[in-house]
Amino acid sequence: MNKFAQFAFLASGLMLAAPASAADYEVQMVNQGPGGQLMHFEPAFVSVMPGDTVTFLPTDKGHNSESILDMTPDGGSSWKGRTNEKITVTFTVPGLYGFKCQPHFAMGMVGLIEVGHDTENLNALVGVRLPPRAQARMFELFAKTIRGETK
Repeated sequence: MNKFAQFAFLASGLMLAAPASAADYEVQMVNQGPGGQLMHFEPAFVSVMPGDTVTFLPTDKGHNSESILDMTPDGGSSWKGRTNEKITVTFTVPGLYGFKCQPHFAMGMVGLIEVGHDTENLNALVGVRLPPRAQARMFELFAKTIRGETK
């Protein structure tokens, strides 16, 4: 095999061995979601892989994104964005992560991120007490996880 053929062979092997690049997902923070729901994350449910990022965009003013206390998997990181500011979060630990907009939490502005198709901590999240509207919305999102929906 000549040197050019050897180089091409080695290079093709290196490309196959290279890890896939992480994806970035966007979640908008809006005053009105699909179907007229007020104070909403769009999408409110996102399924990502470890290493992927989620960028929360304050499309409408008055919103933030932050993790919900006791709604992250063991070893998972929490986050707290400022009102009216974009925040990007990288997810490395598989599991489910509940998040909220603090100013509109009681109005049901919550969301759920599934990392690595891992739902082992679902029972723990189900047991976390939330304001009634937030609880109802979160249970809708848990159902999406169980059905295997991606958005």
